Amino acid sequence: MSDSSPSPSPSRWKHDGVRVIKGDQLDSNTAQTPGMFRQAAINHARVGAQKIWAGTVTIEPDAKTGVHHHGELESVIFVLRGKARMRWGERLEFVAEAEAGDFIFVPPYVPHQEINADPQNPLECVLVRSDNEAVVVNITDLEPVERPEEVYWVDPIHRHPGGGA
Repeated sequence: MSDSSPSPSPSRWKHDGVRVIKGDQLDSNTAQTPGMFRQAAINHARVGAQKIWAGTVTIEPDAKTGVHHHGELESVIFVLRGKARMRWGERLEFVAEAEAGDFIFVPPYVPHQEINADPQNPLECVLVRSDNEAVVVNITDLEPVERPEEVYWVDPIHRHPGGGA
């Protein structure tokens, strides 16, 4: 294999090479949403990732986000357990459901709502985003088809639509 890039010293690869993040070592110091629990596995702070974020999310039974999009980011969701419902579009007029083993792709700027479609069991997913920055743009002038029962993304990044925390 020919490569014109300079060869790093072997000791560099020890610290800058492959990283294994154990499932019991995920970082919950990430943006949280009521009814959802996110944990980062791969990000800049943990492994030096420059162009990707990966982690897990557990969504409580019947929990729903408000309507939002992720700017330029692309997102991939892999359903481990449970039943996911996604609504998307200018008026959330489109809907699809995914079960264990299914992948969901969310393109840039698509208004959407994430929903645990099971009223009794948690939804467990792996989430991968195309950048390290958490970009969430809440869309407050669109009435969701499935109301989030006043559950909004509330943390330093995600503000309540009324402006408060």
